[in-house]
Amino acid sequence: MPLIAVCAAWAVFWGSWSALLPAVKLELGISAGDLGLALSAVPVGALPAMALTGRLARGRERTALLVTTALFGLSVAGIGLVATPWQLALSLLLVGATSGALDIALNLATGRAERETGRRLFQSVHAAFPVVVIAASPATGLARSLGLSVGTVLVVIALIVIATSLTVLALPAGEGTSAASGGPDRRTLWGAAVVLGALAACVLVIENSVEQWSVLLLEEHRGAAPLVSSAAPSAYMAALTAGRLVVQALPRVPLRALYLVAGVGGGAGIVLAGLGGTVLASMAGFAVTGLALGPLVPALLSRAAADDPSGTLVWGVSTISYAGFVISPLLVAALSGWLGLPSALALLGLLGLPLVARFARS
Repeated sequence: MPLIAVCAAWAVFWGSWSALLPAVKLELGISAGDLGLALSAVPVGALPAMALTGRLARGRERTALLVTTALFGLSVAGIGLVATPWQLALSLLLVGATSGALDIALNLATGRAERETGRRLFQSVHAAFPVVVIAASPATGLARSLGLSVGTVLVVIALIVIATSLTVLALPAGEGTSAASGGPDRRTLWGAAVVLGALAACVLVIENSVEQWSVLLLEEHRGAAPLVSSAAPSAYMAALTAGRLVVQALPRVPLRALYLVAGVGGGAGIVLAGLGGTVLASMAGFAVTGLALGPLVPALLSRAAADDPSGTLVWGVSTISYAGFVISPLLVAALSGWLGLPSALALLGLLGLPLVARFARS
């Protein structure tokens, strides 16, 4: 379906980007510090774009998704034209903005489709992202080994994204606000958005930490070979996908139960990954973490879409939860400098406590 296709095309770039970074650094002749500064432009561009898109896209979900997907594809192609560090930072600012806008538009469109069809869609739509990320990274490595330049790979990805944007036309138009009279007032909605967004951010801090630090943990602290350590993010993503698909296949699982599973399982899993003394124990910890945490964020967005037909709650939860991606690198870096990387990752298990508390309060 179009929503899954758009999420998959979005993931093609982000799955390929990490594999392209060494070549980007080499082609531009920049230092690791310059590359890090350029990469920081992504969240800087994303957050204001997410806020703006949430205001504009409600009631225009299909149009917003079509436009943001196409713009994201164009911004990806633009990276291939850069020749200096400042140009790279500017292009990544645009990528961050269009990616953030696409994130909001996709969630709003999925929420509207759930309300209008009565089908559960968030789990299956969000499951497409990790599946494609797992496949895109080695595929990009193969393309590089065959001699394709960064620019060529990015143009191919851009064409995939832009072509996929046309599938959005198959969605019902659904123009106009779907807000019902007598719904929650604005203050109530944003209060709920802050709570649910903060809970989702706890999940995303752990998720982003696994993606960024798991390989380093296995290589430097477990003595794993590069080939083995590089499988850690894939193990997490595969388990995360499995968790979402299992919940999708089951009769509707209460959100309260998912809070408990994510809080206990996700917290225990990341502790095992950080403090487990062997490669196998850490890899198992990453898998348990992904399996337990995977279904919660889509379930939160699904609940938000059902509780607020105007889309404000979905927009708020999506935007606030993105703070998890912004905070995660700084948090783990600070904790690692103080306690070392294994203990830093294990301490992230404390982020499961708010989820357990929410289960108890519910």
